[in-house]
Amino acid sequence: QCLYQFLAFVPPSNGSLRKPSTAAVMVDTQHPLTLLLNSSVGDREFCKIQYHFGEFGNYSLVVKTLSTSTKTVSCDLVINEDPINSYLPILFAFLVYMGILAILIVGHLFMKIDPVRNWVYKKLNPRETDRLINSELGSPNTTDSISSDPTRRLWSTTSRQRLRSLDTFRGLSLIIMVFVNYGGGKYWFFKHESWNGKPYFPSAVFYRFVFIMGTSISLSLSSMLKWGSSKWKVLGKIVWRSFLLILLGIIVVNPNYCLGPLSWDNLRIPGVLQRLGFTYLVVAALELLFTRAGAESGTLETPCPVLQDILPYWPQWIFILMLEVIWLCLTFLLPVPGCPRGYLGPGGIGDFGNYPNCTGGAAGYIDRLLLGEKHIYQHPSSSVVYQTTMPYDPEGILGTINTIFMAFLGLQAGKIILFYKDQHKKIMSRFVIWSIVMGIISAILTKCSKEEGFIPINKNLWSISYVTTMSCFAFILLTLIYYIVDVKRLWSGAPFFYPGMNSILVYIGHEVFENYFPFKWKMEDSQSHAEHLTQNLTATTLWVIISYVLYRRRIFWKI
Repeated sequence: QCLYQFLAFVPPSNGSLRKPSTAAVMVDTQHPLTLLLNSSVGDREFCKIQYHFGEFGNYSLVVKTLSTSTKTVSCDLVINEDPINSYLPILFAFLVYMGILAILIVGHLFMKIDPVRNWVYKKLNPRETDRLINSELGSPNTTDSISSDPTRRLWSTTSRQRLRSLDTFRGLSLIIMVFVNYGGGKYWFFKHESWNGKPYFPSAVFYRFVFIMGTSISLSLSSMLKWGSSKWKVLGKIVWRSFLLILLGIIVVNPNYCLGPLSWDNLRIPGVLQRLGFTYLVVAALELLFTRAGAESGTLETPCPVLQDILPYWPQWIFILMLEVIWLCLTFLLPVPGCPRGYLGPGGIGDFGNYPNCTGGAAGYIDRLLLGEKHIYQHPSSSVVYQTTMPYDPEGILGTINTIFMAFLGLQAGKIILFYKDQHKKIMSRFVIWSIVMGIISAILTKCSKEEGFIPINKNLWSISYVTTMSCFAFILLTLIYYIVDVKRLWSGAPFFYPGMNSILVYIGHEVFENYFPFKWKMEDSQSHAEHLTQNLTATTLWVIISYVLYRRRIFWKI
């Protein structure tokens, strides 16, 4: 429903020279385009052609007059030069990484040979790191080394090993985020979705971070309270950690640095770390406030044992439902000047250009009203396709409500792990049930369509359908990783496990050193997918290596 945009004017041909007139233009290859040819006199429509052009292809749209009396014309699309296969660099990169994986597997097999293993261990002198990584704000311990302390010995008999699947899940999400933030090889599917629709790779990463953060909250708070920490002490740690995340997001990881030195005039207030920090504060405080003694151990009686991980926490669900009611009321009932009530569109030339300054509807209006236009994101993804001119922040105020809901669903996953200790089938079946429930809700909200549902999937708005859809996928992914890594132990989680152990350091580090060598260098051909992909994969791989070295040296940055 985009308004047609002027592309080119073709002057009249010189009939005496029998030479056709021409006009050369460049067109986008990300989406199929509709070309409309009109007469310059009377604006009469001659022809309309829809076509998906390929990268670096050369095409001619040949227009001929068939009859001067009836003024009929023919429009034929001719391929002068075939487009390139832009996916070959991805195939080559895949083969390279598969080769590296094969070498590592062979090395692992050699390590099973006693003389080889003994020699390598003697050279490397590896040290135990498990005790350090099981810190208070990490995932729960599931086996600690037995100390002489009788209380610790008692605890060790009932505890289990740290769930590597959670760190693997977090690390996988982080590494994809780093690769995408570095450019993703300049492929369109590694960019953010312009507006509505199932998110591409980058938009489908942040939600996993939020989800697994909620899971870790449940496990870490349970661990701290079992160790005897008071609720006030734990609350102090929650507030301090949230403050640091928000501060780091505003001062260190701020995209408005590209506009020049930061000042209050152009300081972006919302952001990824800011939203993570506030979400962590709300969800962790909610869990701390309503946690009940005996609930996780199963000693607390509930009228419905099947819902023993839900019913004891009914105040939390009421709070979350109240937040969702607030989101729905503000989104669909708040009057926005110059915009239809309940508008969820991108503005700009979208919706036939009827609402050019209504980007994001109520969500955008609230941010501009409370924060000011200069303190939010200046280059939203909608500006590329829909040519929006209004600033819009995808990490704005209103969308934070649904981010809290997403983290709360991750919190529920953590409770399932705690309630059904060592009962792998029950844990995975609960994950699958939650995935199905979220999928059904998404199907109802969206009517299984991109644009025609009650509430479309939209990452920019963090719509409720986006949360239910992404949580559906999150539960499925967590089930698979949990089964492979922690149940069957078919995979250690490497290499994603290592950045998952140092997620804050890797995320902030990749943002700070983004434009420094060896993470970035001057390219010979800036239009080459191969060069961009090489650079972006090299930078991402370097952060994996850095996280591995830090892991080996027992260096973990936690806040």
